[in-house]
Amino acid sequence: MAPLPIAVVMTSFEPGGTERQMIELIRRLDPSRWTVHLACFEGEGTWFQRAAELAASVAEFPVKSFKHPSTVRHLYTFAKWCRARRIAVVHATEFYSNIFALPGASLARVQARIGSRRGLNPDKSRAQLALQRAAYSCANTIVANSRAAADRLVVERVPAERIAVVPNGLDFDRVVTWHPRSTLRKVVVVANLRREKGHDVLIDASVDILRLVPDATFDIVGSGSELEPLLARARARGVTSAFRFLGHRDDVPERLADADIFVLPSRSEALPNAVLEAMASGLPIVTTAVGGMLELIDHGRTGLLAAAGDAASLAEQIARVMLDPAFAARLGRAARDDARSRYSFERMIAGFERVYLDALAKQGMVPPAGQRGLAA
Repeated sequence: MAPLPIAVVMTSFEPGGTERQMIELIRRLDPSRWTVHLACFEGEGTWFQRAAELAASVAEFPVKSFKHPSTVRHLYTFAKWCRARRIAVVHATEFYSNIFALPGASLARVQARIGSRRGLNPDKSRAQLALQRAAYSCANTIVANSRAAADRLVVERVPAERIAVVPNGLDFDRVVTWHPRSTLRKVVVVANLRREKGHDVLIDASVDILRLVPDATFDIVGSGSELEPLLARARARGVTSAFRFLGHRDDVPERLADADIFVLPSRSEALPNAVLEAMASGLPIVTTAVGGMLELIDHGRTGLLAAAGDAASLAEQIARVMLDPAFAARLGRAARDDARSRYSFERMIAGFERVYLDALAKQGMVPPAGQRGLAA
């Protein structure tokens, strides 16, 4: 069978978890089975060239606002583009591409229309969520990257039979192994600077940590709009000298290996790549008991969980790791073993291919699952 044309629709190429996962998807889909086309709102961003070089073609549909009348024209242009390339699968990869690409694919009568849920969307308004639910009605399948995200879809009245779960994957070749050490002082956080990531809670928690461990330090890897408020908060708490805000870094594996403890104090998460990467490195982890964290971290075995938004709870769990290096090493080993057995890009790609082929099989375009060979 000739490769089937698939359109992957992305709206951002700035460094982030979703962007990394989707670029790896484009890179790793079997070219004997799929011809991958890339559609986007704007062909720019740090990782755009990386993505564009992997695709058979790239098309821009310059949507600036869903309130602007030109968006309707772009929607029809996208549908025409899908028909011209005989696109068999449209895969919308996040919130804004769901809203644009799923109705456009339906208009073009694309056979397999795949939406995404890669977060719990705590920052979205009721109107935005209603718009996304309407877009979901145009999809054959919505792919969640965690059970927590899938459960949220059910709450939002998406039929369970149209939901699939495909966890994020990891490139283990990029992992730099963390080696246990006798003194644990350097905390690293890898997350874009957004309120739901809880950096402010860590700053508050650091006051108690520094009373107990005065030479503790905190490296913050990531960029975003909350930088100035976080710097001001650190000054107000008197902890500025303990914090380094490093911005975006391309050497995250090395930053993890150089640290002593990984912390992610999020208020909301689905399945964060940063935690997966920390697990794979064997770094001791402290995070919060929210969303997909409960699927990743087994409290006391593969990491420690603090109450979300609770600085005292976070400080207690971080101090527990800092003051017990042997316990920290056990946590790291167990997390590394879990990551390698449960998460890989091979598993992720196989999962997405099953979703695509199952949707196409329902339309009679490919044989059903029992009559085709696809690795698990």
